[in-house]
Parts: sequence; C-alpha cells; structure tokens
Amino acid sequence: MPTVITSTKKMPDTHQILDHHLKSFAQGLDALVSDYCDQSVVQLPDRTVRGLSEIRQFFSNFLESIKPGFWEAFQIQRQVIEGDIAYLVWNAKPFVVLATDTLYVREGKILIQTFTSFSQ
Repeated sequence: MPTVITSTKKMPDTHQILDHHLKSFAQGLDALVSDYCDQSVVQLPDRTVRGLSEIRQFFSNFLESIKPGFWEAFQIQRQVIEGDIAYLVWNAKPFVVLATDTLYVREGKILIQTFTSFSQ
C-alpha cells in the first residue's frame, strides 16, 4: 500500500497575506511578488496584468514612480477582511486622493486583485 503524506503546514490566512503585502512595499520587489503565483491576476481600470512576470513589471513600474513623501503620506482609511477577501481604502495625499484594493486570497497567495486610484 502506498504511503500517504498529509501536510500539516497551515496556509497563511487572509489577514497574514494582507499584512505581509503591506509590509512588502518597504522590503522591495521580490517580497511584493512573493504574495502572488503564476495564476494571479491584477485588474486595473485600463488593463489586466497576468502572471508573475507581468505582476513583477507592474510593481517595478509602481515603485519607480513613487515620489518623495508618498510613504509618509500613506494612510489606510478602511480595511475589511471577510474570509478570503481583503478590501482596502487608502490615500497618500496629495499624490493619491483615493485608492481601493480588493484582494482574493487562495492557498496563501493573492489570486485576484483589483486596484483603482484617483489623483489630483
């Protein structure tokens, strides 16, 4: 009879993934991308970013575009977690007046994310 191995490793929950994701911006691109998998999708107002390669490029562009003072201005206005879904409303005035992120977490990774922001 074959041996069945059952993993006892618990997957990170949505709270842990969101917390890691937010902290990853200070840790750099590799930390950010580690929250995603090959099947991950980021929905933006003007396009869809698919897979690790495109997600890496998206976050690389985002990090390069940040102006001095952005992180000091960053504020989370609302954070809600319901099961596998995390929702954020944030701003970084005057750079970003309002932004929202919705994360759908499965098996310890962000499988789907939506992101919209409004600037002045």
